Amino acid sequence: MDFNGFEFSDYINTFRQWSWLQWMVFSLVTNIFLYLFSIGLYRFIDATCRKEKLQQKDHPLSRADLYLSFVTVVCNTFVMLLGVYLWKINWISLNPDHSALSVSAEVIALLLLMDFLMYLFHYVAHIPLVYRILHGKHHKHVSTNYLSLFVLHPLESIGFGVMMLILLMGYDFSVISITVYLMINLIWGTIGHLNREFFPPQLDRFFIGTTRFHNQHHSDETRNFGFYTSIWDRLFGTYKR
Repeated sequence: MDFNGFEFSDYINTFRQWSWLQWMVFSLVTNIFLYLFSIGLYRFIDATCRKEKLQQKDHPLSRADLYLSFVTVVCNTFVMLLGVYLWKINWISLNPDHSALSVSAEVIALLLLMDFLMYLFHYVAHIPLVYRILHGKHHKHVSTNYLSLFVLHPLESIGFGVMMLILLMGYDFSVISITVYLMINLIWGTIGHLNREFFPPQLDRFFIGTTRFHNQHHSDETRNFGFYTSIWDRLFGTYKR
């Protein structure tokens, strides 16, 4: 791909030459921006959406949750730096094909593959011992608020990131596909933790993981382990409408 005579590969090579200090600053700033974007998106939708709340009250904000959300930002920064390291040593390669068809196919593949892996990871996180160590803190948010997406045990945050890095090591996705997927992931996670239904109810019949779908998981921890879709819950008998 050419941008006014400058090949896309030239941009990639410029990033490859960055120092680790540059990468650390870039990764931290990027993840802080995404964190603030998620909070802003949540509060905007919550303020403008006319639909009734799914649960009577939002989960109360606490200083402990705020601190843990900061830890999640740091963990996400670490995962990004790990991905850069794997790229620098050529364990991760980037697909040079940035055509619309290629990017669309790769984004769909990432969504379906990550949805399956996240379903498995999430299901395992509800095994009693693992739940007490890792996942229980997140489920103290029976109702949700704008920090709920980031209230995770550090090993959970890193675990989700490592699953994606494993996929990237197994196939050469393009940097555009990865970026689009990560933005969808953030927006979907933000919307999934709203306390108001964002999607039209009819989307449920198309196996979409709606806000209500995930909200019901917070109310009934034995159901709805999926993230983007309800496909795996329907297939494995953990679906609740």
